[in-house]
Amino acid sequence: MEAGLELIKRITISPDQCGGRPCVRGLRIRVSDVLSLLGAGASPAEILEDYPMLEEADIRAVLEYAARQADHPILIAA
Repeated sequence: MEAGLELIKRITISPDQCGGRPCVRGLRIRVSDVLSLLGAGASPAEILEDYPMLEEADIRAVLEYAARQADHPILIAA
């Protein structure tokens, strides 16, 4: 199984693709698309069946990326 940093390398960001939103391996499949499918109850197996260009590690990369985005401190000016 790939470690977190190796997984993150599967997420690409380019200003010329999908409006600069994070995508999976340069494909036009956004991180948010995969997260929305998972949130709607799709299983990883269903996603892989519907998007055969994706790999199982891509789904883990999306989750790792989202977890890292959500885990940052919020600073409030006093």
